[in-house]
This record gives sequence, C-alpha cells and structure tokens, in this order.
Amino acid sequence: MWFRRDLRVNDHPALLAAIESAETVIPLFILDKQQITEAGDKLLAYMGKSLRALDESLGNRLHIIEGDQVEILKELIAEHQVQEVHISTEYERYGAQRDAKVEASGITLVPTGSPYAVAPGRVLKPSDGTAYKVYTPFYKGWRAHGWRAPAITPKKFDLVEPTAKYRAFPDFPEESGTHVIEAGENAALKRFAAFEKNGLDSYDEARNLAGIDGTSKMSTYLKFGEIHPRTLLQNLGESKAHDTFRKEIAWREFYADVLFNNPNTDTDYYAPKFAQMRYDKPGKQFKAWCEGKTGYPFVDAAMRQLVIEGWMHNRTRMVVASFLVKDLHLEWQLGERFFAEHLVDYDVASNAHGWQWTAGCGTDASPYYRIFNPIEQGKRFDENGDYIRKYVPELAHLSSDQINEPWLFLDGYSKGYCERIVDHALERLESLARLQEIKADKPLDPRA
Repeated sequence: MWFRRDLRVNDHPALLAAIESAETVIPLFILDKQQITEAGDKLLAYMGKSLRALDESLGNRLHIIEGDQVEILKELIAEHQVQEVHISTEYERYGAQRDAKVEASGITLVPTGSPYAVAPGRVLKPSDGTAYKVYTPFYKGWRAHGWRAPAITPKKFDLVEPTAKYRAFPDFPEESGTHVIEAGENAALKRFAAFEKNGLDSYDEARNLAGIDGTSKMSTYLKFGEIHPRTLLQNLGESKAHDTFRKEIAWREFYADVLFNNPNTDTDYYAPKFAQMRYDKPGKQFKAWCEGKTGYPFVDAAMRQLVIEGWMHNRTRMVVASFLVKDLHLEWQLGERFFAEHLVDYDVASNAHGWQWTAGCGTDASPYYRIFNPIEQGKRFDENGDYIRKYVPELAHLSSDQINEPWLFLDGYSKGYCERIVDHALERLESLARLQEIKADKPLDPRA
C-alpha cells in the first residue's frame, strides 16, 4: 500500500483492497525530493507529524524512505515478491505524471478510490457530456451523481515489519513562533466530531465571521487525506447550514475538476484575456502585503494569521486576494505562490482557482467587478474587532467602531500601526479602468 495524499486507516478503499488481496501488506510512504524542495516549512513540519500519527495507527510498521519512486518500489517488489502496488488515484498533474512514470517502468499499480467524493472528470453536463465551467450547475450535477458510503474500517491486518533502512522519518523542524493545527487522523476525527456537535448547525452564518471559531478546519485534514470527504458528507441533512457545508466540500471538488480539465490553470489564466491586463511590478507594496503591513487592519490581520498558523479564514482569503490584485494591481500568481509557501492546507487546485475566482479571471459569470472593500468587510465580518486585535496588537486599544479605520482617530497610530499604502477608493476606480482596456467593446484608440 503506497500512501500519498491518504494518510489514514478509516474510510480507505485502497488500503482495504490491498488487505483483501494478500495475506500481508507493506505500508509505504516515499519522501519525494522535488515536492520537499517546493513545499513550505509549515506544511513539511505538519506532514512529518501526520506521518508519525499514521505510523502509530499502523502499529509502527510504516515503511518510510526518501528517493526515486521507481527504484524504491522495484527494490521492495523484488525483496518481498510483491504482486501489486495499491494506490489511491491522483488527478493533479504532478501526481498523475508520477504514477504514469511508475507504470511505464513495468510496475503494476492498482488504483482504488481517490481523495474526492466524486472523482474529477465524472460530473458532466447531461446535454452534451462536457465538463461544467460554472459552480452552481456543477453542484447540482455533483449531487445528482452522488457518492458511495464510507468504506469500512479494517479490524485486523498483517503488516510487514520494516527494516531500519525503511524507518527514515523526516525531521522537519517547526518555525519558531508558529501555531499550526494538530496533525493526524485522530485529530481530524476529533475536530470534526466537535464541529458536528457545536458548529455545523450554525455554519451558514458562523463560517463568515473571522473573529470566532466557526469553520470546520477540515481543509488541512483533507489536503493530507487524514479524513475523506465521504466521512464529512455522510450525516449531512438538508438544512441551510448543512447544505452550505456540503457546498464547501463541492467547491473543493469543482476546482479539482476544473484543473483536471484545464491542467495548466494552476499557473496560467483560466480566462486568457486577463493575461493582457496592465499589472504593476512587485515591489515595496507587495512586501507590505506579505508582511501584513498594508495599513488596512482586516487585510493585515489575515496576512499575519497566515504566517503564524499556516491557515487563513476563508472570508479573509478572498479579501486579501482582492486587495493584492485590485488595489495593488499585481498578478494573482504572486499571491498564489505566497499562499503555497505558507498554507498547511495548500491544495494546488483550490489555491489556484480560489485565487483566480477572486482575481476575476476564473470560473465566474461576471467576476471582475467584484472588488472587496477591506474596510467594510472588516466591519461586517469582524464586528467587534476581535480578529484584528488578536493579530494586530498595535490596534488592540481601539474600540470596535474605530479599529477598521484607525486613520480617522487621534489615537489610531499611537501604538505604531502602519499607514495605508494605497487609497482603496482610488485604486478601485483604477482597477475598473484597466479592465475596460481589455474589454472587447472598448473604444478604439484614435491614435491607432
């Protein structure tokens, strides 16, 4: 059983298939040098803890080693007379190409299941059999398609004892000053049980409020496959709150489907005309955005949360993305890469297409006009200012009606908070003017 993005024992079809097909199973995780080089420090530290948790649930029998996948698999196949290598199917470009390379070497891969309730490429328009390009009809098709019940948990299985060579657990140190969510399948199940009890029934309202713990925090656990989306879906009802949560899971699956059908859109514009828009070059303003020093409290709180926790509230992800693209006029890929460097829940499809949706060049009917006002967003979704106070202590002395606009009050900058790097009202107009330049109905330049 070759583990990748499925670091769990519960609801694991590929693991069950391996157990059912043989008397003994070799549980294996191969550390990939390329992925390690590209991943952020917080994500790697989390992965190291998740692998330890998986090893514990496997009775300390996890085989773990760094190296070339083909060489390692062939060595184990020869040593143990392995007949089949069981995997969960992967659909993003890197994973699919890696598996194709392994199969081309003559190794038999047996795919069962995937990281999704419905695998990418399955939900198609009944009218013409093509992929959906807009979320809402995809969601309806996704629900109509449906998914299987969670797989049973194996009660007993025999695992091969690893030699010292295959106990090469990585030592990925945690960054000082960071506070990342607890890793592992048990932590995922515990967190979701608490969310079902205390947060699910109010999710439609609470999920937008940045200052409270109103989200499920399942994104990191889903990223590493410590929990499967079917487990999250199985007991959901039809209330507005439950359906809102179901729709969030569907967004993840929609973006995976979009990337599967448009494999270069992790870096390229989904709507190509936006590559022609006038963008500024990254400089001091981009640095200020990265450091949470834009002078807009709601934006700065979110950026500081990202650096400290490796996670950011979904509402504020949209706000900071809009600020980067439409207030600072920078390309979305810059923000996507910064998120990839810091997010513990980094998912290539969700990250790239979440950014493109907010940037206005992604899957949306009339997107670019949606420009988030960082002041009003803070007032609306952090009404008491608790979120800002937590991450921007320079403003903790201000009242809730002052904290989103410290420049209006004598005491606003008394604790060293930074001044605004741009005027949102002016940059909003500039952003719309730049959009007009690439529109098909733009007036012809008389000088042309």
